[in-house]
Amino acid sequence: MRARATIPAVLVLATASLAPAAAADLARPDRAADAPAYTDWSGGYVGLEGSASGSYGAYTFGPTTVGGRPIASFKSGDSTGRSDQGRNATTEVGGGFAGWNWQSGPWVYGVEANLDAANLKRPVPSTVPGFGYETVDPAFNIIRAKTDVYGSLRARLGYSFDSYLVYGAFGLTGANARFLADYPELDADGQRTGGLSRTRRDQSYLGFTLGAGIQYAISDSLALGIDYRYVDLGSSRTFALGSVPDLGPVATRARFTSNQLFLRLLWFPGGLKVPAEPDEAAPHDPDTARSDRFSLHGQTTLIAQGVPGFRSPYVGDQSLIPHQARQTTTATIFLGLKLTDTTEVYYNPEFSQGFGLSRTLGVAGFVNGEAQKAGAPFPKLRSNRYFVKQTINLGGETLDVPDGPNQVATRYDAERITLIAGKFALGDFFDGNVYAHDPRVDFFNWSLWAASAWDFPANLPGFTQGVYAEYNRPEFAIRAAYTQVPKEPSSDVLDPRVFRRAGLNAEFEGRYTLPWLEQPGKLRVGIFSNVGVSANNRDVVTLTQLGLFDDINDAVGATRRPRRKTGGYVNLEQALTPDLGLFARASLNDGRTENISFTDIDQSFSGGLSLKGTAWGRPRDTVGIGAAMNGLSPSHRAAFAAGYYGLLVGDGRLNYGTERAVETYYALGLTKFLTLTFDYQFVDNPGYNRDRGPAHFFASRLHADF
Repeated sequence: MRARATIPAVLVLATASLAPAAAADLARPDRAADAPAYTDWSGGYVGLEGSASGSYGAYTFGPTTVGGRPIASFKSGDSTGRSDQGRNATTEVGGGFAGWNWQSGPWVYGVEANLDAANLKRPVPSTVPGFGYETVDPAFNIIRAKTDVYGSLRARLGYSFDSYLVYGAFGLTGANARFLADYPELDADGQRTGGLSRTRRDQSYLGFTLGAGIQYAISDSLALGIDYRYVDLGSSRTFALGSVPDLGPVATRARFTSNQLFLRLLWFPGGLKVPAEPDEAAPHDPDTARSDRFSLHGQTTLIAQGVPGFRSPYVGDQSLIPHQARQTTTATIFLGLKLTDTTEVYYNPEFSQGFGLSRTLGVAGFVNGEAQKAGAPFPKLRSNRYFVKQTINLGGETLDVPDGPNQVATRYDAERITLIAGKFALGDFFDGNVYAHDPRVDFFNWSLWAASAWDFPANLPGFTQGVYAEYNRPEFAIRAAYTQVPKEPSSDVLDPRVFRRAGLNAEFEGRYTLPWLEQPGKLRVGIFSNVGVSANNRDVVTLTQLGLFDDINDAVGATRRPRRKTGGYVNLEQALTPDLGLFARASLNDGRTENISFTDIDQSFSGGLSLKGTAWGRPRDTVGIGAAMNGLSPSHRAAFAAGYYGLLVGDGRLNYGTERAVETYYALGLTKFLTLTFDYQFVDNPGYNRDRGPAHFFASRLHADF
């Protein structure tokens, strides 16, 4: 699919054009001082919505007969497939909507009608068994399904708090569909003429839709929203679809289901009654904080990213594909409860949907930090974190910690020991950096927000289970964790044999102030030693060269056993002024074995600058620029050159060169809770291959939290 301007991009650009006005409106001078703590969404509204690569769906055909002979059910392609080497089906939906809300206290209910133009193209590969064309050119598709218009009428029920509305929706949806079948033409002698004969059938559908969403008031008349819908159009009646030469007529039924995600811009002509924003300068009351034993926060992040054409003379199973766009979305709830003054428990359910470019493959320092190797075409719910936290206060001055994500408002001693047990991400506690550590608000590239040669133990979304301990003083902190590793490289299952196979990670963090700058800084030094099931790079290359295995990946699978991998990193963050900061990382592992969790990097160096927008009157804005260089050990290079496929990269061959990346972004702080980011990345030698690229990546990100 070629990267091109899509409706979500138009909405994001529209949002950007509204930003100065929104910023001016955010003071909301007409709000009453005694306004309730939630927005009044009553009245009518209209809006625009758009969705591109964040929507996925497919037609299921069956029962189907060819010449009266039944064949197995089959599905059309969707926009995540790689079998056509990037010539993927597209899913573009966008249009308008209108609705009316009624409100009783914080509860909101209403009706909404949507009408969306669509460009839903769904090919069926020629290799479907039973059609008799299994050997036809893979670029040829027997059947194509197209949908041009969607419509829906939904009821909504929601809950309003602060400037947000979260809601569920259900209702009826309808769509049209066209089915096109192309079969080779035969001459009078039964030989192919080289031409195609086409059959077309039109069908109308009426089904149901379920969904949920969140919207945020950016001014007294405008709101931004993210809306998810599951669409089930039901099944058509059996219809004829032409005749296959030599086999006979085709009769089938088709059912369509889809998971759709929309970015929405809403206008309320009658205006909104939005509560006054809390005074950010108000002092924190430690006594109130200590009495508040519950914490609730949330976030949602939507990233749309595309790459245009680049040099790609050949393609492997894990190559970066040109001309494509993808979208990822996450939504997280952060729940916290203080059982005692020193004991806290936390739980984070998270929905995620979408894939990175090329299904999060093709670049070792991947270009979207929100993209997971466990991506899904539908919202997938995981319990990403659940842990208990015990603090042992050791005296000294006390620190009042305000309420925040995974932090109940509390009071700690400056000198303390913290113990944690449960499920978490090692990046929650290690390798932190205030300028480059969170792809939801700063850099996208994996090699900029993390020490990317640190092969931290994790499942596919990046989480593990284990224990963590930290000793903290004002001048320094020492921390360590003992956690599970995956059962094998890039596995979503964690190995339960923690006494034989596990990960040990440790870090020292020193805090200081440079006297000539009078600005704070931190230096972190980390080491790791993980035992996981993996193959030795040199061994599998030798076995393949000796002819014992035809495919090096077979040698990898046959020789995996528990092996130790070690390495470390250095991480610097240094404020140069109150608004300008510098960051730098260097990381290294031994490079002898497969990496098991993160990505295919053995050495990495990165650094950059982050600047707040105070100088131009936008203190909530941030501009960042960074660069990274990644490399492989000699034995790892030899494995990839022999056709090895790693965690993220593998072209089937390799003309080795270090992978180099440059990234710059501008994060526009629309409100305290809403940020819109524009991002550009340049990657030279993606996947360490001089034969591929260079590639240019363009992205937008919408992040909301409360």
